[in-house]
Amino acid sequence: MIEKKSASFSRALIYFFLVVWALIVLFPFYWMVLTSLKSFASYNSEYIPRFITVNPTLENYTSAFEAVPLGRYFLNTLIFTVATTGLMMLVIIPAAFAFARLQFKGRNAVFALFLSLMMIPTELVIITNYVTIVNWNMRNTYLGLILPSVTSVFYIYLLKENFEAIPDELYQAAKVDGTSDLKYLVKVMIPICQPTVVTIVILKVIECWNSYVWPRLITYDANYFLVSNGIQEIRENGFGRENTPAMMAAVVVISIPLIVLFLIFRKKIMAGVSRGGTKG
Repeated sequence: MIEKKSASFSRALIYFFLVVWALIVLFPFYWMVLTSLKSFASYNSEYIPRFITVNPTLENYTSAFEAVPLGRYFLNTLIFTVATTGLMMLVIIPAAFAFARLQFKGRNAVFALFLSLMMIPTELVIITNYVTIVNWNMRNTYLGLILPSVTSVFYIYLLKENFEAIPDELYQAAKVDGTSDLKYLVKVMIPICQPTVVTIVILKVIECWNSYVWPRLITYDANYFLVSNGIQEIRENGFGRENTPAMMAAVVVISIPLIVLFLIFRKKIMAGVSRGGTKG
């Protein structure tokens, strides 16, 4: 009886701390949405911040789209995200398969070299990529935005670990039946590792959607700005500093696609992450 009460108390304590932590994490999002629903006059008249609004308004969302061409930036971001993610998957899946299943001389040494690339600071990579793109006259182009992001050593490593968890007997049986490596990869390995593949796609989409430094560096033409650049443009032209509610409205609009994406695929994300942490 005492052990049961102790277990119940421990569970209640865990849930209490989880609820507190959830409130701490979600509060900035709540404040962002709340501010976006306050009128400009109401927000400026608050000497003490209010945690509710009596008269919510959607006027700020209209103002945000009028301040900058957010629709154009959304389209640019969509093109950048879809193209970058698709090309990256075409690169990392065969690479992970090669390291996981194909036997060739120096495989382990090459893979170790790949992993060592993760130790290079991002700033050095950005400098090298910038010089390359400028030399190729690709500034203010979709290719200039996309090409530096079409591979990831970490995602190759994550997929390789998942591919290696598939029994060798399946591969050997497929080869006996005359199945090509490409067919085995598409028909067997990818479906088995679908949670991890979906997780990588979603993480890459989030990464592309939130990308700021590289697009900011490689584009100065507003026709190629992404949504992250659009937010910065709102701040730089003074509109965001003067009208914080409209600024928050723009941030809400930009955040909604990622939130919806996570809510739809949250189970697959959790399954992919947990599968990536185990082997065998």
